[in-house]
Amino acid sequence: MSVLDEPLHFDPAALGAGVRPGKVTLVGAGPGDPELLTVKAARALQCASLVLYDQLVDPAVLALLPRDAERIYVGKASGHHSMAQDAIIELMLGLALAGRPLLRLKGGDPYIFGRGGEEAQALAAAGVPFEVIPGISAAQGAAAMAGMPLTHRDHACSLVLTTGHLRQDAHGDAGDRIVDLDWDLLARPRQTVVVYMGVGTLPIICGKLIEHGLPADTPAATIERATRPDQRTVVGTVATLPSLALLHRVKPPALIMIGGVVSLREQLAPASSGVRLSANA
Repeated sequence: MSVLDEPLHFDPAALGAGVRPGKVTLVGAGPGDPELLTVKAARALQCASLVLYDQLVDPAVLALLPRDAERIYVGKASGHHSMAQDAIIELMLGLALAGRPLLRLKGGDPYIFGRGGEEAQALAAAGVPFEVIPGISAAQGAAAMAGMPLTHRDHACSLVLTTGHLRQDAHGDAGDRIVDLDWDLLARPRQTVVVYMGVGTLPIICGKLIEHGLPADTPAATIERATRPDQRTVVGTVATLPSLALLHRVKPPALIMIGGVVSLREQLAPASSGVRLSANA
């Protein structure tokens, strides 16, 4: 296994003429459970010789790689980045332009909050051949294992996937951080909202939704480490979920699910899918 502490800088012009770029395969590793890999993804893993992998890739998935495969960790955990995204792209391009085929392994699906689109753009612009192998998303895995269908005729006729990640406020002081979302859209009735990367901003998210008209008693939940043996689900309402998440020390990786489908958990959740904590827990 290789861990890079410093970004690498590649000059494609210095790599020499006549070198054919290696193919890059962007692979979705799924939400965690290795049995949820697609057949195509599993085959790609078994043939890989060089792998760049993220923090959310489960060790059981990495165990499917050949023993002699070179592994480079480029993950991003909450509050700590092994490598910046620009440096990851630079590394990937440098290796591919040097003629090395590689597998870029991402948790969930590369094109759903995995920044796979940015990486694919960079590969296309550099003339590097690439393939995308989709994976089961974290939202799909969490919904199935927590007993909360993403859509349901009686509860949700649409699905919204969004991110609760903080960004710099361009109009405020350097320390100001905001969640910049379409709150009117997210507060509409009869839909399911799934928030990625929102644990740290959960009070803001729930407060804004109520402020924009979503009833405070709308069912809401956090699903922590979805599809893994230690998956944990905390269930409440939009009004109570922030305090419940704090009480039960919910930590990333975790998704937030909001909408009437959350109320189906008691009936549909598999017995092994974690603990149910009520709004009054």
